[in-house]
Amino acid sequence: NAESQSIFPFDPSSLDVVLLTHAHIDHTGRLPQLLKSGYNGQIVCTTPTFGLAQILLNDNASLSSKRLKRLVNRAYRYTHREEEIEILTLKEVEETMDRFVTISFNHRFQIHTKIWITFIPTGHLLGAGNILLEIEEKGELKKILFSGDLGRKNYPLLPDPSPVPNVDFLVCETTYGNRSHQERGNPEDVIERIIKETCVEKAGRLIIPAFSVGRTQSIIYTLHKLFLQGRLPKIKIFTDSPMAEVSSRIYEEFHSLLNEEAKTIFAEHKTLFDFDNLIYVANFKESKAITNYYEPCIIISASGMLTGGRMEMHVKKNLNNPYCTFLMIGYSAEGTPGHRLMSGGKFLRIGGKDIPITASIERTDIYSGHAGKEDLLDFVRQQDKNTLKNIFLVHGEYQSMIDFRENLKEEGFNRCEIPSKGESFFLL
Repeated sequence: NAESQSIFPFDPSSLDVVLLTHAHIDHTGRLPQLLKSGYNGQIVCTTPTFGLAQILLNDNASLSSKRLKRLVNRAYRYTHREEEIEILTLKEVEETMDRFVTISFNHRFQIHTKIWITFIPTGHLLGAGNILLEIEEKGELKKILFSGDLGRKNYPLLPDPSPVPNVDFLVCETTYGNRSHQERGNPEDVIERIIKETCVEKAGRLIIPAFSVGRTQSIIYTLHKLFLQGRLPKIKIFTDSPMAEVSSRIYEEFHSLLNEEAKTIFAEHKTLFDFDNLIYVANFKESKAITNYYEPCIIISASGMLTGGRMEMHVKKNLNNPYCTFLMIGYSAEGTPGHRLMSGGKFLRIGGKDIPITASIERTDIYSGHAGKEDLLDFVRQQDKNTLKNIFLVHGEYQSMIDFRENLKEEGFNRCEIPSKGESFFLL
């Protein structure tokens, strides 16, 4: 039955509703699997999250189809259960998207006789929100706030996280719970310096691996601002990701949810991302042609961790090019090519081959969409120590949670839990 085949440590059919904080694939990627395993309810989120989630899940299905074809073409002995390699079809994505229900930010929405939810803007990604749950029980209203992924202050395109109300229970992410962002200054200055060093002084090419949804929009928006300020050299900028172009249109469609600067630029120029010499690369043939373009240029492509996609081709072609600079602007998980590249070795193994690294490697965390330690502390500091009954730390490395809990204790928040898998709590 569906339950016995489920990859989840619970019975999906027992769930009433899914509340989705934002569209990133680590939050949406297994929604189709949830349905296949027996979930029959709705998926509630903001309208931009619906649009971005559809793009990401369709891309996942496309990658899944290609993966399956490779296995068949290699005469792979198919001994794995379908659930283990998680084959995803476009039909399953369509069925998943049919379950979505969208609501506006800051709208108190009743999902049950005695349960209300409110999405509160948190930056991080277009449409991302903290979720406030208000539950009436025995005549008493209990408030629970789930942080989702917290955004940063002064981030390109996105407004600062909105204030949140005092609650009884707080579930808080801890991605950057024990560290702060290193880069200081603003994105325009950081990018201008690297462009000048690579594309002007060396007359080389700058390659920026970036996730197509969110990160690519931030980098193109920065380049647009440099262009408007006359600080961008007249070089071609190739955005080598069809998914990024579609995502950019969604950002423009919901420009009213962006920060004041972005709204002003859109009002004046009727675009956030289109400007002279910016070229969206439509297909793989055009993508291959870029490798034979020898003038100074900028290439922005996925994946941000160098794991597959068109970026893998650009890596193979340019790692051994001393006139090339790779600018790493995002997180790369341990074990990925992106992580190994930033670790400082002389070779990078791609596709079974060791490629010598003679290109320059730069990195910046100026585009990290996650709140740093101080921003996380500011988020919790909004709560009243006297009325907050408990804090639950999630979504972070274990050491990050341990360290952040110690910081919270120093702030006077003494009731703080790090839940273990399968552990239950009564919210009294």
